[in-house]
Amino acid sequence: MTIDDLLAREAIRDTLAKYNVSGDRLKVDDYAACFTEDGVIQSERAPGDFIFRYEGREAIRAWQNRWLSREPGQDTVHKASFVRHHLGTCKIDLTGPNTAKVRTYWAAWTDIGPDHCGVYIDDFRKVGDDWLIALRRVRKDWVSPQGLFESAISNTDG
Repeated sequence: MTIDDLLAREAIRDTLAKYNVSGDRLKVDDYAACFTEDGVIQSERAPGDFIFRYEGREAIRAWQNRWLSREPGQDTVHKASFVRHHLGTCKIDLTGPNTAKVRTYWAAWTDIGPDHCGVYIDDFRKVGDDWLIALRRVRKDWVSPQGLFESAISNTDG
């Protein structure tokens, strides 16, 4: 493994962390900046209420902005007072000098404790000095029967 490989891996891990921290804190611009301009985020193997696909950084930003655009008295996006996504095992395969395949296990915690979990299946691309998500497939593997986050996707789908 070369120094460039190590630097690439660490930059990818930084983007993974930035994605979760900014998503949980509703920092929409920071969240969207984790993607390439033509980046895609989509669900994979999802039930009807979890199906989504957004193409391009601006579409991703608009989707995230809907999480913030609730009027007083409207239903909240989810029932949790907080959400924290935690990353687990992360396998990074550098496939070229500017590309990587990444598979990362994640778990989301809310007021009830473990709420839901799954895996991110990503294609990363180096853009300038940054490693950004070109394609993110979100697979949800488990949801607590008491899950507070279950309706979040359908409540933001536009």
